[in-house]
Amino acid sequence: MPELQRVVVTGLGAVTPIGNDVPTYWEGLCSGRNGIAPVTLFDTTGFATRIGGEVKDFDPLEYFDRKEARRVDRFAQFAMAASLQALRDAQLEITPQNCYDVGIIIGTGIGGIKVLEEQHEILRTKGPDRCSPFMIPMMIGNMAAGLTAIRVGAKGPNACTVTACAAGSNAVGDAFRLVQRGYAQVMICGGTEAAITPLSFAGFCACRAMTTNNEDYLHASRPFDRDRDGFVLGEGAGILILESLDHALRRGARIYAEMVGYGMTCDAYHITNVAPEGEGAARAIKAALLDGQISPQEVGYINAHGTSTPANDPNETKAIKTALGEHAYKVPVSSTKSMTGHLLGGSGGIEAVATVLAVYHDIAPPTINLVHPDPECDLDYVSSGARSTAIEVALSNSFGFGGHNVTLAFRKYRG
Repeated sequence: MPELQRVVVTGLGAVTPIGNDVPTYWEGLCSGRNGIAPVTLFDTTGFATRIGGEVKDFDPLEYFDRKEARRVDRFAQFAMAASLQALRDAQLEITPQNCYDVGIIIGTGIGGIKVLEEQHEILRTKGPDRCSPFMIPMMIGNMAAGLTAIRVGAKGPNACTVTACAAGSNAVGDAFRLVQRGYAQVMICGGTEAAITPLSFAGFCACRAMTTNNEDYLHASRPFDRDRDGFVLGEGAGILILESLDHALRRGARIYAEMVGYGMTCDAYHITNVAPEGEGAARAIKAALLDGQISPQEVGYINAHGTSTPANDPNETKAIKTALGEHAYKVPVSSTKSMTGHLLGGSGGIEAVATVLAVYHDIAPPTINLVHPDPECDLDYVSSGARSTAIEVALSNSFGFGGHNVTLAFRKYRG
C-alpha cells in the first residue's frame, strides 16, 4: 500500500441562509445571526410548517450568464457558486497541466426537486411535448459535481454522494480518502441543497419531522432545548478545497487546518429513527478518532448534527458521551443549525466549513435559542455566544435518514 498523504484544507466557499460568502457566514455564526424566516419561495398556505432557512439575495448572474442560469437548478447553482469561491480563496488555478489531478465530489440529499416539480406541472397541464429537454440534466443529483467540473475544467475523480443528511460529510470524507491515497492532488468537495419547495415541504410535514412553531420562528430551531419540536429546513452549499500537503506547500498555499479522520457507519435500524442510545453515531465518532490517531482528550470542539428534533439531540448527546467518555463534559459543542436550519445534504458542507474555521480561529460558534436545556442533553452546548477557546482537534457530525452516520475530524495545522 502506498504511503498515505497528509491532507490539508486550503480553500472554503459557502452560500447559506446567513451569508452568501464565507466571511459573512462566519461572522453570522459568531454573532448568533438567525437565518430563519417565513418562506417566500412558494405559497405556504395550508402547510403545517411555513418557515425555513432561505438563501437571501443570491444573484445567479454573479456566477452565470442569463442563458446558463436558466439551465441550472438552484441546488447546482449554489454548489457552483461556493466552489468558485473556494477556488478563489485557495488561489488555485486549474490548468491543462494540473486538471487531471483535480477532482470533485459534491453531495446532495434531494437534488433538483424544484425543476422536477415545475416540469411535472407542465406535463400535467400542457402535455409531454412541452417538457424541457433540460429537465433530466437539471434534476439529477450528480449535476452539481458535473457542471462544476465543466465550468472549472477539473478532469480528476468526480462523483456525487446521496446519503440524505450525511451526503455533504460523506463527500468531504470520500474526497479526503482520494487525496490521502494519491488518486488526486486536489479535491473540491462538500454538499448542496435547495429543497424549500412545495412537494419537499409536504413530504417532511407528512412525516412530522419539521417544527410547526411558525409564529415564533426566530426561536423555532432550538437544538438541545427542552421545547424543541422538529427541524427547520434550510438551503445552500458549503465547499472545501482539500489538497495534499506536499502540493499545498509547493505552491505556497494558506492552510486552514489538516483533515485527519473520517468515520462512517450505519445504524441498520430504521428508515428515519436513530438507533437507541446513538449507538451507530458513537461508532462513527470512534472511527474518526481511530482514523486520525486522536485521543478523546485532544478533542476541543464538536459541531453537532443537532437537528432540534426530539429523537436526534438526546441520542447524539449519548453518542458523544459513549465515544469520548468523561471528556465529553469538557468539550464545547454547538449546533449551527440553530441559525441556518437543516440543509439536509448541504448541511455537512457548511458545517465542515464552520468546523475548519473554528479550528483556524480558536472560536466555538454558539447554539442560539437554547433557553431551557433538556435534562437528557447535559453537555456544554456553547449557548451564551461564541467562545474563544483553544481548539487542537474538532469534529463535525452528520447523521442521515436510512441510518447513515459520518464524523469528520480536523486538526490544527502545525507544519
